[in-house]
Amino acid sequence: MPLKNLEDVTYYPPMEKMANILMNKVQNKDPLFFMILMTYYLAKIASMMRCNVTTLDRGEIPVSMYAINLALSGHGKGHSTNIVEEQVINEFKSRFLESTFPAIADINLAKLATKRATINGMDPDLVLEQVNLEFERAGVLPFSFDSGTTAAVKQVRHKMLMSGAGSMNMEIDEIGDNLLNNADVLSAFLELFDVGKIKQKLTKNTRENIRDEDIDGRTPANMMLFGTPVKLLDGGKTEDEFQTMLNTGFARRCFFGYSKDNTNKLEDLSPQEVMDMLTDTSQDTFIKQFSHTLGKLADRIHFAKTLTMSADVNLLFIEYQINCRKRAKSFPDHQEVLKTEMEHRYYKALKIAGAYAFADQAIEVKEEHFYYAYKLTEDSGNAFYAIHHRELAHVRLAKYIASMRRDLTQADILEDMPLYKGSEYAKRDMMNMAIAWGNQNNIIIKRRFVDEIEFFRGESLEKTNLNRLLVAHSTDITENYVNQEITWDNLYKLCQASNYNWINHHLHTPHRSSENITPGFNMVVIDVDEGISIEAAKYLLEDYKFLIYTTKRSTDKKERFRLIFPLTHIVKLTASDFKEFMQNVFAWLPFSVDTATCDIARKWASYNTTYTYHNTGELLDALLFIPKTKKAEIRKQIINSQSALNNMERWFITTTESGNRSNQMVKYALMLVDSGRSIEDIKDKLLSVNNRLEDGLEETEILSTIMITVSKKIAARDNI
Repeated sequence: MPLKNLEDVTYYPPMEKMANILMNKVQNKDPLFFMILMTYYLAKIASMMRCNVTTLDRGEIPVSMYAINLALSGHGKGHSTNIVEEQVINEFKSRFLESTFPAIADINLAKLATKRATINGMDPDLVLEQVNLEFERAGVLPFSFDSGTTAAVKQVRHKMLMSGAGSMNMEIDEIGDNLLNNADVLSAFLELFDVGKIKQKLTKNTRENIRDEDIDGRTPANMMLFGTPVKLLDGGKTEDEFQTMLNTGFARRCFFGYSKDNTNKLEDLSPQEVMDMLTDTSQDTFIKQFSHTLGKLADRIHFAKTLTMSADVNLLFIEYQINCRKRAKSFPDHQEVLKTEMEHRYYKALKIAGAYAFADQAIEVKEEHFYYAYKLTEDSGNAFYAIHHRELAHVRLAKYIASMRRDLTQADILEDMPLYKGSEYAKRDMMNMAIAWGNQNNIIIKRRFVDEIEFFRGESLEKTNLNRLLVAHSTDITENYVNQEITWDNLYKLCQASNYNWINHHLHTPHRSSENITPGFNMVVIDVDEGISIEAAKYLLEDYKFLIYTTKRSTDKKERFRLIFPLTHIVKLTASDFKEFMQNVFAWLPFSVDTATCDIARKWASYNTTYTYHNTGELLDALLFIPKTKKAEIRKQIINSQSALNNMERWFITTTESGNRSNQMVKYALMLVDSGRSIEDIKDKLLSVNNRLEDGLEETEILSTIMITVSKKIAARDNI
């Protein structure tokens, strides 16, 4: 039987109605959070009444629910929970604790006493008295609890086994603060989930500490963990413990709600609309009616109900199980927790389908109950996926630094970002990961020291739009500059304009000076006056997008030209940092250039009879050259380690990889031919560069193939 499309499936109507009312009352529009909240309480009611579902593969399983519901502070967790407990399940709670539980306990205690008396040959009245004392010694039945120990859980469970009624209901708020302190009791609940069983711990029997007689049986358990994502997913010990929890079994057992922000707040409503929503009497009328309906479920007639399923509904669950397993195979092995959660969704759905059927006072789980559960389970799975793919601590750190737009000290970051904690090594490691992530995601983080104090500054970079390249131009040298955003395809027209000067920045005023520069440029301009031909430069830089145009002083014998590279991003730098940026570019290039052209307000002259050439390739990565960034520092270290090499030698060494070694060496050899070197000199330089490569070519390959090509090119060059 094929499953319906999820878009055609709805939530359980009474739960959806209650969720909508809660959303109105707390002024928050997040249906999944409130659907999980309401379904949890419904499952709690069903399990307190010991409702079971008969299955084909597992026999009878108790109706219960584990949930982890995460939302930011101010989401309405406390308010909505108070409404549910005080106005929705209040009638059930009163009737169950005051009437149903004591009555069922009396019957089961009498049966237990008779059984023990028969086995031990004792007076039934005396044994009943002992059983009652044992029952009272276990304390008052808690309707729910927010912390505990494994021993306490087993003690309360023993009371429930004696009475044959009730369920273990753990509800912890602020789980991020309380997770570590409740690790033991959570481990106990891990065991209780499936059928409500847990192994007993052997304790010494003494006069002061009498070990009660074990009772074989089941006690269903429910668990709701509330909390804020920031506290639980803190990037530290708490998050590690939470991840361990998920890996050890809670991922497949729990429903999940996950609200990363409060953007669903009903902020677009007028004050009158909010007032009307809060004072809508129909909502209170429904709550009272629903509370009364749930209160009736505490009647003994509904106790220990075992729900059946028709063959068709069984087939639906089997189809869902197969569907989950197929989808689980799509996850790679390293995402085992996602795979496991997906594989077991059908089992979670089965339990809450029973809760919906119990609420309808049905005798079987029907098709509609399956689909109500299917809808909630799938939405929960999406929330779990979002939790697993949330922004990691170092990503949040990078975004925070970029958003502040000012210098930050370690103390500043620690005060604003609680996740930035731990040892100096841990913080340094997180910062390095933040910087590395930023480099790949258009965020640069600069690090500098002033009087031994470390400062960080971040910036989100905007990608370059080739239709909006930043220039300012004028027919004067220093005055009357006009800002313009020019397209890459039209840039050559500016270069060929008659009697024009231009810069690669915008200006605050028409006067060209460093003080008037508006921060932000998205292309670099290089002057080449000697040492390389235009054809050689084109050959070397063939992988990049660039424009070449000849300057006024260029001749056939001595080509002088200008190179313009569009950058990957718009970069905003001070005059001093711009100078360092350009020096980094100069050091990167494979040939010598005019290094005096690194002033931020440097102007270039257009020439109306110039030669221009466009090359198609990738944009030059701006992040390689931005001062005080990790990429630039790494590149600078490489250059310093190769100080004995010239620009061209360094270029070929740093751009040669295992897949392009032969092509790069041929290219280098031809550059040497073009520069007029002799065959012996070229051979020596080829072998020298090859020896510096981590995985160079075999010397025989250089001599037998590349040098033959070199010989032919030299012969053609020298007209031999």
